[in-house]
Amino acid sequence: QVQLVESGGGLVQAGGSLRLSCAASGRSFNTYAMGWFRQAPGKEREFVAAINWSGNSPIYADSMKGRSTISRDNAKNLGYLQMNSLKPEDTAVYYCAVAVFSDARRRVSEYTYWGQGTRVAVSS
Repeated sequence: QVQLVESGGGLVQAGGSLRLSCAASGRSFNTYAMGWFRQAPGKEREFVAAINWSGNSPIYADSMKGRSTISRDNAKNLGYLQMNSLKPEDTAVYYCAVAVFSDARRRVSEYTYWGQGTRVAVSS
């Protein structure tokens, strides 16, 4: 079992930055891939970024490529998503998730554990 708690969301102006954190509990966190997803009102949950068990080989959605960086600190059971140059269309609830695979995955269905989400709002 892995429990996840996100933090770091908030209201930011367009062009600003936010760093989301994901605190994990459970002994298996450092063997599993971790991802970030988001869900805007009235839309399906979508992939943002993911990273493998060791913190290497990150992958990103095209919409976030070049504007975000995913990382993790397995010693502290923490994951991060640094987002820069934020746009109003980035407004959503952002979720941290863990997949019971070692390599990074893009699909919602491949992730087993989910946090409650943290809300990000970007004003124009």
